[in-house]
Amino acid sequence: MKIYPANNIRNIAVVGHGDKGKTTLCEAMLFLAKATDRLGKVLDANTVMDFDAEERKRKVSISTAVAPLEWKNTKVNIIDTPGLFDFAGGMSEGIRAGDCALIVTSAGSDIDVGLEKAFKAATAADISKAIVVSKCNSEHRNFYKTFSALQGEYGSQICPAVVPCYEGEEVKCYVDFITDKAYTFADGKKSECAMPDNDDVASMKDIFLEAVASADDELMEKFFEGEAFTPDEIKKGLLAGVKDKTLVPVFACAGLSLDAVELLLDAIVDIIPSAKDAAGEGDVACDENGPLAAICFKTVADPFVGKMSFFKVVSGKITSDVPAFNARTGESERMGKIITPKGGKQEDATCIPAGDIGVVSKLGSFKTGDTMTTAKDKIELKGVSFPAPCLSKAVKVRKKGEEEKVASGLARIIEEDPTISFAVNNETKEQVLSGLGEQHLDVVVAKLAKLGVEVDLTVPRVAYRETIRKKVEVQGRHKKQSGGHGQFGDVYIRFEPIEGEDFVFAEEIVGGSVPKNYFPAIEKGLRECVAKGAIAGYPMVGLKATLYFGSYHPVDSSEMAFKTAAAIAFKNGIPQAQPTILEPIGTLKTYIPDDKTGDIMGDITKRRGRVLGMGPAEEPKMQELIAEVPMAEMGDFSTVLRSTTAGRGYFTLEFARYEDAPANIMQKVIDEANIEKED
Repeated sequence: MKIYPANNIRNIAVVGHGDKGKTTLCEAMLFLAKATDRLGKVLDANTVMDFDAEERKRKVSISTAVAPLEWKNTKVNIIDTPGLFDFAGGMSEGIRAGDCALIVTSAGSDIDVGLEKAFKAATAADISKAIVVSKCNSEHRNFYKTFSALQGEYGSQICPAVVPCYEGEEVKCYVDFITDKAYTFADGKKSECAMPDNDDVASMKDIFLEAVASADDELMEKFFEGEAFTPDEIKKGLLAGVKDKTLVPVFACAGLSLDAVELLLDAIVDIIPSAKDAAGEGDVACDENGPLAAICFKTVADPFVGKMSFFKVVSGKITSDVPAFNARTGESERMGKIITPKGGKQEDATCIPAGDIGVVSKLGSFKTGDTMTTAKDKIELKGVSFPAPCLSKAVKVRKKGEEEKVASGLARIIEEDPTISFAVNNETKEQVLSGLGEQHLDVVVAKLAKLGVEVDLTVPRVAYRETIRKKVEVQGRHKKQSGGHGQFGDVYIRFEPIEGEDFVFAEEIVGGSVPKNYFPAIEKGLRECVAKGAIAGYPMVGLKATLYFGSYHPVDSSEMAFKTAAAIAFKNGIPQAQPTILEPIGTLKTYIPDDKTGDIMGDITKRRGRVLGMGPAEEPKMQELIAEVPMAEMGDFSTVLRSTTAGRGYFTLEFARYEDAPANIMQKVIDEANIEKED
């Protein structure tokens, strides 16, 4: 593929809800532009964009894919993103790389959650938007129902550009208001037909002309005077409105049958801002002759090519003779091989110019979100904003001793997918994997299996604490005689509860009943016991131990003997001091649609949560609910919240403090600890 200047490049992020036809639309565009020689189908697992083995097995997109096409002397980089919320990191990558978000929904749908989220993400990223209403020729589908819902939600910025004309439930033709022509389609080939006399089409044209006029003062004046717009004026007005984000054009089509997809491609070239107009960021203009500034928006660990870093070049150009300087690390490395990605395939390239998207292989230091620049300019672009992981599971290896293989395998997977996190809980000794949902973690497990390590996921153990509620005084005496020197240590210790999360050791020895040189050994013995607790093996907090009396033997006493005596005192005393389990309490902030507030409040109450307050969130039609909840009860909250709110709800959960667990929970924790000891 030849190298195009930035004003002849369009970067299109295809986003939206799952199962709305995004990948099918991408395949249709690639096929019509002859970028592929066959029309791939998702159900046949033979698409260009869903090339990963897991995607073909599941028949759903799970990662971002990039493929270019050429249309009317313009290069269009198609960035196909997953629609399932478990793989929302892909939308973050696509939005960061795209200059326009092509939001796909299906005819007959109301405003689905994926469309809402994509619209919001594109607005936050300050990129242009267009909406495709696909599947218009399927049974019981109505474009106008969906358009009405879009207008109701987003108002006058919604502008019909291509609409279907129905005859009963059949699509008779598609009307392109940009060219003011109507077309029928057969096997993707269009034929011009007479403009239909249809009330729905007529009302759409009125909305279209008013929207075009609103983008330009001269056009508005012409509109009010009742003069017709020329084709060039229409394109000029639409381009201005899309570029300044005041207009969102809507295109009807049917991706699977290729109907009206050609009209969409024409519009992408004519009314979607070029990379030259859209790709500049801040003070960095999209100029091939400017300083190098390129954002790494995606990383892939390809088994054949090696590490692949996907870049969108904002300024300058990436060439093989320029060192790759990483703005984050401040280090340079040799430039790798430059590649044009085509789904799962690659084509060698000589450079990636400003405004274009490409891949550089084998860059060791670059991560997703890093900026490639020069040591002289040191430009750092905004990174990629990923959603935080919200579902955590403990990783259990099926073969003992493979924990290190899990860690190294996950390091590779996390490099590709920053929405995954992995850590070892030092208290519970568990490896904990976190992601965006159950399907997300299921895919991670499948990828680990391909790397040669099989694991199961379980509910993580909770890091409980133990403490006491009563003051006691006990003796700990260790005496042993086995020929020669014996062992002797004798201590009297007062255990009492204190405020705070520390263990405090003090001494009140008078008269040298216990020599000072044994104090450190006594404290060490107690600290070792405190770390393991007394009733369920969890660390003890809020405990003060005071050594106030004891005795020693001039020959048989030793540090080890007094350390053992302290442990005996702990073992004898703590059960008498009303020991209890403390559970971690978190502060939950959850954001939910107005009509689901009662359901989520009820769910939080079932989890032993206490609602602290509620009020309108910053987002319209959303409520912010603040509560305190036992963190042990929150394992599946993300799944329930997503199910209850159809994916609209989200939350944050932060540790607040420890407090006494109820008697039934305390007994359950102790029983589980005893079972684990037996195992």
